[in-house]
Amino acid sequence: MSTENFQPLDSGKVPRFAGLSTFMRLPVVRPDQVDIALIGIPFDSGTTNRPGARHGPREIRNQSALVRRVHHATGLSPFDLARVGDCGDVPLSPLDLNGALDTISTYFANVRRAGAKPLAVGGDHLVTLPILRGTVDEPVGLIHFDAHSDTYDEFFGNRYNHGTPFRRAVEEGLLDPKRMIQIGIRGSISDARNYDFARDAGIRIVFIEEFIARGAESIMAEARSIVGEAPTYISFDIDVIDPSFAPGTGTPEIGGITTREAQQMVRALHGLDIVAADLVEVSPPLDPSGLTALTGATLLFELLSVMTGASILS
Repeated sequence: MSTENFQPLDSGKVPRFAGLSTFMRLPVVRPDQVDIALIGIPFDSGTTNRPGARHGPREIRNQSALVRRVHHATGLSPFDLARVGDCGDVPLSPLDLNGALDTISTYFANVRRAGAKPLAVGGDHLVTLPILRGTVDEPVGLIHFDAHSDTYDEFFGNRYNHGTPFRRAVEEGLLDPKRMIQIGIRGSISDARNYDFARDAGIRIVFIEEFIARGAESIMAEARSIVGEAPTYISFDIDVIDPSFAPGTGTPEIGGITTREAQQMVRALHGLDIVAADLVEVSPPLDPSGLTALTGATLLFELLSVMTGASILS
């Protein structure tokens, strides 16, 4: 096997509208060939309202052709600092929710055994639960960007959906609630007790009003202090961003953060012990312009840059 790092196709030789569609125009490889595995999870069987996130990985691949090699703020390329490749999609049935969860967790356990760190693209937010099941042995910290806490107990009598993954993960001992922070939470809720589980468990919730009052730099300094130097998972739900910037998502909430603030916060993850990360809830059918998928692809590059050391503190 070659010891050289995989590189995106050269846009000066192969136009960005040409060639096979892969994450950032990287080659399709096996997890045992890379340090960081880009993995699609085309799954939205946990969606409670507007579907379409199953199409997220494919369209983010398409839009990621617009992502270039070098981070402009540092002059560094993540592809020079680590071996990165597109490891394809988790093979899933859209007709079997519980079976899909088992398949995802087994897939990510194999990725871990191969020695790669996963950077996953969903899919609805339920995918975070089986990723954690396959990736961690003990509770890890979490920095969670989202409009919603996703710590409900159930919807329609079902305990496994995109509104419940973090409650299940705490209950299963996958996440340490004292090392969890949720940023950007907002929107009307169905019951005044919706946040009771998170608060009682010790999860730090940053509502959008506090975020606006304090600013991204202050919030991220607190987030870093909460997770510390121990292993941490990063989960980025595209609906944390205001729908004027990213309308293609299943549960949009107005009054969200800007894309610039999103980049600033992701860059502030630099230097943390990130065990895995995901970007979820991009629903391309709800945004034919492709803007939401492009936003997702750009933030995927920011996450990759953080994980490889090609980024900087905001």
